[in-house]
Amino acid sequence: MKKRLAGIMMMSLIIGVLGGCAGTPVVYYTECNCNLENVQHVDTESSQVAVQETVLTEGALKTGLSITTSVANSENGVAADYDITQVAVLVDDAGVIQDCIIDGIAAKVNFDNNGKITDDVNKEVLTKNELGADYGMVAYGGAIAEWDVQADALAQYAVGKTVEELKNGAIDETGKAPEGTDLASSATIYLAGYVTAIEEAVNNAKHLGAQAGDELRLTCLTSLGSSVEATKEAEGTAQLNSDVTAITVKEGMVTSCYIDSVQAKVNFDQNGIISTNLEEEIKTKNELGADYGMVAWGGAIAEWDAQAAAFAAYVTGKNAEEIGGISIDEKTVPTEADLSTSVTISIGGFQELLHKALQ
Repeated sequence: MKKRLAGIMMMSLIIGVLGGCAGTPVVYYTECNCNLENVQHVDTESSQVAVQETVLTEGALKTGLSITTSVANSENGVAADYDITQVAVLVDDAGVIQDCIIDGIAAKVNFDNNGKITDDVNKEVLTKNELGADYGMVAYGGAIAEWDVQADALAQYAVGKTVEELKNGAIDETGKAPEGTDLASSATIYLAGYVTAIEEAVNNAKHLGAQAGDELRLTCLTSLGSSVEATKEAEGTAQLNSDVTAITVKEGMVTSCYIDSVQAKVNFDQNGIISTNLEEEIKTKNELGADYGMVAWGGAIAEWDAQAAAFAAYVTGKNAEEIGGISIDEKTVPTEADLSTSVTISIGGFQELLHKALQ
């Protein structure tokens, strides 16, 4: 009954707004297990989520993000090897890609046959786009162009196409650009995995406030610092944590924000033998949803994905100074009343992530 009433209330509110100004926000409470677009508030007493729906105006676009992580190339007594692909997209309601950014991370945590980490796990982890020529595909591999240039060629090729059009034109049965095409002349790397990542980003895309003409940005903050060596009592863990955001910006203000995170672990014993199933899918925190366990095991007011979505909705419409000025306590948990009711996790990393994205 409550669900039906919530749906009736939602429809009534939306109908009321449609008679008014376009773009007017509508807030309703729902108990449904729905997409966490524009989550505004979590009611801890009723376990309902307040969702802010916006009546779409002409030029409204969906913002999408995907993160794909593999540790399959990790080796016993050598290293945990991380290969991550990140894609941000803007998509219209017809499924046509309006903008696309592809980036990636190639990172390792080296360890020996005694389970000792032989790497500096506090080193800065740069993305492939940030590395540019230092990634070394041209200098050491004789490639026609560096990774960032080739990835951008695919991203630009995707613009103006649906996913099906992209899949039919960007790759052949080998997973590479078809011979003789313009794309093949600028991208000779294996593209199939990146095309799949673009498709996932499109599938994840939501109306979060982006409009035609907004600038799309893709940013991440990645750390290996939680890695620990193996001991007699416990396995060692090579751990990569990466927070990622796809945002759109206009005149220095965030117009849409999508946040996700991946936590990838490779466990090994005192002989450097890996116990982790290297072929198992590594899901992001958004993909894990309730399985991430903050509510079930930590008693949180809401799961990580809901809290991240609430923070993303809160910073939409704000600039870098306003986001950096959100009041927090010593654990970087928000103390502002209109945010602390829906976000009780630390947001210091999110603030840093948005600061980087808005530079």
